[in-house]
Amino acid sequence: MDAQIDDDEPLQLPGDTLQLLVDFKAEQEVQKKHFESLKAKAEDDFTNKDAKLSMDVFGEDWQASQFWYTDETARILAEQLLDGASSESSIAVVSAPSVYIALRNLLSDKPDTTRPTIKLLEYDRRFEVFGTDFVYYNFECPLELPAELKNHFDRIICDPPFLSEDCQTKTALSVRYLAKSWTDGKDGLRFISCTGERVGETIAKLYSKIAVKTTSFEPQHSKGLSNEFRCYANFECPSWTWR
Repeated sequence: MDAQIDDDEPLQLPGDTLQLLVDFKAEQEVQKKHFESLKAKAEDDFTNKDAKLSMDVFGEDWQASQFWYTDETARILAEQLLDGASSESSIAVVSAPSVYIALRNLLSDKPDTTRPTIKLLEYDRRFEVFGTDFVYYNFECPLELPAELKNHFDRIICDPPFLSEDCQTKTALSVRYLAKSWTDGKDGLRFISCTGERVGETIAKLYSKIAVKTTSFEPQHSKGLSNEFRCYANFECPSWTWR
């Protein structure tokens, strides 16, 4: 006969198990307070366009497929988005917050009158600290975007969170929605996609109209990434050539 438990008897945990739970809760509270402090600092920094920002405020969530670029990779990508840009340019950063940070840092020394418009389209609402630069984005709903962003951007970078064809295709739908034009060349869209090597054929198919190809540049992640990663673009530059 199975042992019976008196429903009126309070459940008691062994002392060592209870202490582990207490320690775990305490650690969670410390981490929460630390993030709130960092968040407050980020909000203060955002109001100052000249402030230097850091991705250290935002920890990676691997379950959400968050893998931040190294500072060097983010800077190189940002530089190519800014090359030839003016105050009339508009840059969309889709699911690549570390590039947004790099853009902000590169522009911090520039006069306001010369800075392009930048929007960060991102699922993680922690990035709402960047105010009106932040646009909530869920790749599962690729066209659920503000109407004022349609055909608005002449420079776009995206880093689809997953390698599946479904994710890549839906991200491409969003890019098409955002793009001011759907041609390459001097007056066309300046476009970069950073994603896995194994989806190269999918990328070539989805962006064939704007002549996207695999480049020689290999993006690096701050904590490493097991998947082979590639940079796809529709232009060559000092940082990369066609592969």
